[in-house]
Amino acid sequence: MMNTTHGAVGAAMASVVVLLSPAFATAAAVGAIAGSLLPDVDLFVGEHRRTLHYPVLGWVVALPALVWAALVPSPASVAIGFFLLGLAVHSAMDAFGAGTEVRPWEATSDRGVYAHVPGTWLRARRWVRYDGAPEDLALCALASLPAVLLFDGVIRWLVLAGLLLSVLYTAFRKRIPEIEDRFLG
Repeated sequence: MMNTTHGAVGAAMASVVVLLSPAFATAAAVGAIAGSLLPDVDLFVGEHRRTLHYPVLGWVVALPALVWAALVPSPASVAIGFFLLGLAVHSAMDAFGAGTEVRPWEATSDRGVYAHVPGTWLRARRWVRYDGAPEDLALCALASLPAVLLFDGVIRWLVLAGLLLSVLYTAFRKRIPEIEDRFLG
């Protein structure tokens, strides 16, 4: 899935805080969006969907952090709890998408995301055929709705900018490997 889809899902999760405890909503959104985006840094450092993705261990850390945020609410505890929730959800979501190949629409890899606890790759389910597929854009748009409706200011504009970036990425996704080959090697 697109990193912007992960970010929109993070913002959607934080939207609940707007309704329950508005004073902590921005902290929740910043934490959730940052945590939802961070795992894909392993595209550039380490092995993608292995180095910074923790589909099992992520929950072991996120759930206690969310309990801590609920029991001892502060901007920091809420941001940390939602940051860790974003990391865990992103890692789990990647198992529902395509494999790790450069042209995922060709379906040449079943590697969805690496699970460190059992020491094996979780199979790519391909519910979203590839990052930038039309269904990925639809998921991004749907996940963006709660944040666009419930937040104002910077969070709303950040989510809308992510959605616009998703539209552009979807439009050009299948050309990206050709462009990389042409200009990078």
